This record gives sequence, structure tokens and C-alpha cells, in this order.
Amino acid sequence: MDIVIRPVEPGEYAELGEITAQAYLLDGLLDFGESDAYLGRLRDVAGRAAAAEVLVAVERGTVLGGVTFVPGPGPMADIAGPDEAEIRMLAVARAGRGRGAGEALVRACVDRARAVEGCRRIVLSTQRTMRSAHRVYERLGFTRTPERDWNPLPDLDDIMLLTYELTL
Repeated sequence: MDIVIRPVEPGEYAELGEITAQAYLLDGLLDFGESDAYLGRLRDVAGRAAAAEVLVAVERGTVLGGVTFVPGPGPMADIAGPDEAEIRMLAVARAGRGRGAGEALVRACVDRARAVEGCRRIVLSTQRTMRSAHRVYERLGFTRTPERDWNPLPDLDDIMLLTYELTL
């Protein structure tokens, strides 16, 4: 297995957007399904790439998944502080799961965070049900930061995102 992690190319924006959207939909991660407003943000790879770095995992020319690496506070950051980078929208297509693509994407983000001057931590938010992702984060040394857990839709009590961090 030769999975390559590299920046997404403009010709792959639609494909990665659909992989990300389908991963969230099929895993039941969007409370409002096809009508969830977040679905549009998941599909908007061009918008993410304009404000942060979007990486893809590719094997033999096939895009398996992707992630958004946010080098610090800014329009794509949800929780990153001044000395933190953030991982957003990690998704792997069902056909590409269990082959190390997700872990390779997270490792690439960690490497990028280490290269950002002044960056001391990398942080991320995740849903309770993303247990496979939690195992990847924990295997790579991320620890839970329950004091940073947050609700992206405060009007809805049942949406609480869990947070993790890795000190670099």
C-alpha cells in the first residue's frame, strides 16, 4: 500500500467535497441529514483551500480522503488559539477505510504543525460517535481536553463536540 499525502489539486475539489459529505452523511454525523447546513461547508473544498491547507490521501491515483489543516487562528479555525494549529473535516471514503489513510492524514497535519513557527499544540473537535477517529488520535498521542468541549449549535442541547490536543 502506497498512500501519498499531498495538497489537494483544484481538479479534485469536487471529488474530495463529495467524499467528505458522504462520509459525514453515511456515518450519521449530520443531525439534519441532506438538509444540514454544514453539508455545504463540507463540500466547499475550494473555500477551505483558500483559507487553509487541504490535504488528500491518494493511492494509485484514487483519492481516498482528505483533511483541512489550519495553521492557527483564522476563518477556518473553530478552537485554535494563538499558539495552536487545528485539524478539521477529516474524512475517508468507505472504500478507503482500514488502510491507514486517516492516520496518514493526521500524521501529515502533525508534521505541518511542528513546522509552524510558535505552534505549541495541535487541536481538533470530534463527535462522540467517531470512535475509530478517537482511536487514531489517541494512538498518535492526542489527549482529551473536556474543558474545551463545545456546542456549535447552542440552541440544540444534544450537539456537543469533544476536543483533543497534542502538545508538540
